[in-house]
Amino acid sequence: MALLAAVVALVVAGCGSSDDGGGSGGGGDGGGPVEITFWHGQNQTAKQTIEALVKRFNATHRDVVVKAEVGAPSDNLYQKMTAALAGGKYPDVVYQFGPNVASLARSPKALDLTDAVRDASWNWDDFYPPAREAVTVDGKIRAVPAVIDSMAVVYNRRLFRAAGIAEPRAGWTWDDYREIAQRLTDSGKGQFGTGWPAVGDEDTVWRLWPMIWQLGGDVTAEDNTKAGFSGESGLRAFTTINDMAVADKSVYLDKTAGSEKMYALFNNNRMGMVPTGPWQLPVIEQARVDYGVVPMPSFSDRPTTISGPDTWMLFDNGDARARAAQEFVQWLTQPEQDAEWDVNAGSLPLRRSTAEQPIWRRLAQSRVGLDTFVAALEDARVRPVIQAYPKLSEATGSGIVAVLLGTKDPQAALDEAVSGADEALAGD
Repeated sequence: MALLAAVVALVVAGCGSSDDGGGSGGGGDGGGPVEITFWHGQNQTAKQTIEALVKRFNATHRDVVVKAEVGAPSDNLYQKMTAALAGGKYPDVVYQFGPNVASLARSPKALDLTDAVRDASWNWDDFYPPAREAVTVDGKIRAVPAVIDSMAVVYNRRLFRAAGIAEPRAGWTWDDYREIAQRLTDSGKGQFGTGWPAVGDEDTVWRLWPMIWQLGGDVTAEDNTKAGFSGESGLRAFTTINDMAVADKSVYLDKTAGSEKMYALFNNNRMGMVPTGPWQLPVIEQARVDYGVVPMPSFSDRPTTISGPDTWMLFDNGDARARAAQEFVQWLTQPEQDAEWDVNAGSLPLRRSTAEQPIWRRLAQSRVGLDTFVAALEDARVRPVIQAYPKLSEATGSGIVAVLLGTKDPQAALDEAVSGADEALAGD
């Protein structure tokens, strides 16, 4: 109890919140528990899991009562949260996609957790690097990791055997990827070597960034004031995509949101390889595909991949509720709870110690390729946590679609993407 009191005292010191928050619920000043509101945005199995964890927390913590609500589907929680902040009645904890953190962090009601997570009880360095990077805005910790993934290549072993192609291994190159995609393509059978979303949304864009990073470029440069892929890195990446899609015709271009057709082709043994995340593995297993997983190909000795973490953001409804919110989220992201959440919600482990939990090890041993996605977290990078990213992504997505469809040559498409990205960054 003495240790718990010391931890709470340190968390309070790091919070810096006020007593005149705009939300509703108990304040705990009368000796009763503090009630906080938690918008998790989940459905189906993830909803059942998070609400079971909340119930367990409430049963084991007399000082805090967490009121769990969907709030809105996760896709709509950003809009719901901005409206709630404007109206002065908002939750204490809310699930948010990583790209939204920088924008919401500008609210004076968003908690700065930088000092709080320095306490040893958080074991902050145990979180994988991209999880920590995704919640850092201008050097400050503005959220807590909630869900994490990475990108690797899932391939169809049956099609590789039929084509007499050796299964890919770590260390392969984009030249290898292109050659294999060509060999696996059979227009007569409606079979493709690989696929790429061609909508122009973030599903289209985030597949580009590992290529840019491997070539020494970046999403942004010059203190986030300019695009970081305007030179050779961008041109070579755009050219590689164009070569496979237009010259080789080995890429299935999915023009529907959600990439459902692309994944359906893979699950019906009509696509050889697809870069994707671990969330796709249960669906592939259900389709009874004989598959393997390999790290992303590279242009060099930098086999960098991407991770797209989502977060729990905390908001100021007064000192007592801010302390309670941090107590809850700290408990929720400890290895035992994190492992249960990850297994049932489709996330990779947020922490290295979570990956050693028995419940996670059992899943990893039973699911082909899951450890490849986890290992990728050590070297994965994240998109810049800046307010301008959504507009930058939109401009980049238009350029990628142009090279996929062959409506612009790689240099022209790149120039347009860079111009749009620079414009987005200038307005940040």
